[in-house]
Amino acid sequence: MRAFIAIDLEPSIKESLLGLVRSLERTKADVRWVRREGLHLTLKFLGEIGSDEVSKVKDVLGSVAARHRRFRLAVEGTGTFPKGTAPRVFWVGVRPQPELVSLHEGIEGELEKEGFPREARSFHPHLTLGRAKGPSFIRDALTELGRHSGSGFGEMEVGKVTFFESLLGPGGARYRVISEHPLS
Repeated sequence: MRAFIAIDLEPSIKESLLGLVRSLERTKADVRWVRREGLHLTLKFLGEIGSDEVSKVKDVLGSVAARHRRFRLAVEGTGTFPKGTAPRVFWVGVRPQPELVSLHEGIEGELEKEGFPREARSFHPHLTLGRAKGPSFIRDALTELGRHSGSGFGEMEVGKVTFFESLLGPGGARYRVISEHPLS
């Protein structure tokens, strides 16, 4: 199964982000924009894992989550990867509070002990809004995204970490919750 670990967003934040996505869609840019169910803060992408690894991941998440307190998450600002005129990913930022960074590091470290490779790139908390498919109207989308660079999209209390399965299909990915792990 294809799996990842994430923080699911409150509906009010998803709605705020979908408003931004709708304004970006009006640019007609050749970008595959996310749907509501795709809005989550990925902490660790696991890729394809076997059924024997599912229980390891659940155990690690239960242990790590129990050692971390609930915290506030602020969604703000916009950007692209890479920066510049030929982006591949459009995103909204997440303020990297120490609690979020510590939770991420705890998950990475404990999963590494279980044989899951550590992510090579540094953690840059963000919510993906879309992935460019081609160059058409990208400049217009960049202009629209830039209008929101200083915007806030909401805050929420993070109370759990969610282990998801990603089911790929012709209409895009669907997500199934495997388990949820409450923070202390």
